[in-house]
Amino acid sequence: MEKYNVAVVGATGAVGEKIVKLLEERDFPIKQLKLLSSKRSAGTKVKFNGEMITIEEATDDSFQDIDLALFSAGGTVSKRFAPEAVRCGAVVVDNTSAFRMDENVPLVVPEVNEHDLQLHQGIIANPNCSTIQMVTALKPIKDAFGLKRVIVSTYQAVSGAGNQAVEELRKQAKQFINNEEITAEILPVKGDKHHYPIAFNALPQIDLFQDNGYTLEEMKMINETKKIMHAEELSVAATCVRLPFFTSHAESVYIEVEQDGITTADIWKVLENAEGIILQDNPSIQNYPTPIAASGKKEVFVGRVRKDLDQQNGIHLWIVSDNLLKGAAWNTVQIAEKLIEKGLLSN
Repeated sequence: MEKYNVAVVGATGAVGEKIVKLLEERDFPIKQLKLLSSKRSAGTKVKFNGEMITIEEATDDSFQDIDLALFSAGGTVSKRFAPEAVRCGAVVVDNTSAFRMDENVPLVVPEVNEHDLQLHQGIIANPNCSTIQMVTALKPIKDAFGLKRVIVSTYQAVSGAGNQAVEELRKQAKQFINNEEITAEILPVKGDKHHYPIAFNALPQIDLFQDNGYTLEEMKMINETKKIMHAEELSVAATCVRLPFFTSHAESVYIEVEQDGITTADIWKVLENAEGIILQDNPSIQNYPTPIAASGKKEVFVGRVRKDLDQQNGIHLWIVSDNLLKGAAWNTVQIAEKLIEKGLLSN
């Protein structure tokens, strides 16, 4: 089997660490693995396939002879180094928002629009975590019955905001239990004016507010869904909320399909046969997806499927997935595997 020189940028971050682990678990055909990070993390050693690899600082010279570069170090880093990696001959899979809405960059979820990989010009964008799990569940429904409207409310884990947010939740939980003053420095957005406790709380803000009153996270879901599904006419609205748990995002999704007379059983049948989906939906025994149960798993879990009581073509769904796996690292590695499978990655 042909092997490739692979670079992981942001190897010490929450997603980067999982990318490296998945490359090992999947026995990805690697000739040489280069792990890159900021200057602060350079020098750290990581074990991979029984060998210790020293993490290097990312520079313009880091991508010589690299065939595949997997980026997960923030949009600023991607904008700085991804074009340089492409100039050196690498194919980039970027896990930030830097290139997602670029008309020349395919935005890919393999279960949904794998064919778009053939359109890449060196960079492929990995969608937002909350978008990935939703479109994975909605694509088979759209194919079978048509889709004209989506309204989603998310319940997102703190790990989506990075390791610092995870530690802040732990710290605040201890402060609350010990009846101490709760201090907040990270959430809802580290760079915004005000910070609020996440422990035992709900924050209806993920990322910065835009001029239209929606947050950037909500606009990502709206715009990315339309791009991935090639459905500019699709009506999409989102409300994104951060909740005090560590891993896996949950979503309450209301959709309106085009075909009349659709039953809950029709939706079940489609989802049961869909790639990457596990249907957990039996209210009689309280069987439905939860964030804890989905943690550490690659699939998207769907439950609470039911017809709307007033809108004939309305359907409600509950969608849960590990935001660091299918929502980030696993989708990235899936894309890399599909590039090889389709002969779109050469060395």
